[in-house]
Amino acid sequence: MKTAVVIGVGPLNGLGAQLSVRFARRGLRTFVAGRTQASVDAVVAHIQEQGADAIGIATDAREPESISSLFDAATAGENELTLAIYNAGNNTPGRIADMDPGYFEASWRTCCFGGFLFAQQAVNRMSSNGGTLLFTGASASMRGRANFGAFNSGKGALRLMAQALAKECGPDGIHVGHVVIDGPIGGDKIIKGIPQYAEQIGEAGLIDLQGIVDAYEYMYDQPRRAWTFEVDVRTSIEKW
Repeated sequence: MKTAVVIGVGPLNGLGAQLSVRFARRGLRTFVAGRTQASVDAVVAHIQEQGADAIGIATDAREPESISSLFDAATAGENELTLAIYNAGNNTPGRIADMDPGYFEASWRTCCFGGFLFAQQAVNRMSSNGGTLLFTGASASMRGRANFGAFNSGKGALRLMAQALAKECGPDGIHVGHVVIDGPIGGDKIIKGIPQYAEQIGEAGLIDLQGIVDAYEYMYDQPRRAWTFEVDVRTSIEKW
């Protein structure tokens, strides 16, 4: 049974959840991972209601044992890991001059260190048939910005690690890719979490959630002789 692992799953109307829904619909047994069991259970229930196969596992992306247990489940028995997506990491604003060292370290642990733990398990668990490993990036992956030094540092480091990994693992048939999400996503974190901001920028300023998922699916489907490392997604009005 071909399996997928998606970590960084929150509300149903969010990127991690919708990635899980999309690939489960394609017939992959999808392991839905996030910080809280209730959140992943809600996504799994939605997937199963549609007749697809999903399993929810509460996972801390920053803990080696937690990540190892997740991949133990995803590769148990007849399971064959074919897709892994690292979507963990939240924005961490703040001035570097005023920042508590623990705050900076926590941002790096989620954005970069967790990505390393996840990637190491993924590439070592994929079969000789290869597979696809994708990372969620952001505008912060590409450029530094005042008041976002912690987030920039973690996301920038994650991108370079992914690029190095792509070069290491390509000959083994493992496609490593990075998706740059350049702007706010039209999901519940913005629409419900920051409603005033969502209203201010309007629907035209929010990146279409299903359009982002399409980018991941595009990379997953690429043949070995035409791989893309990086794709960026933004609205037509985004200033970049």
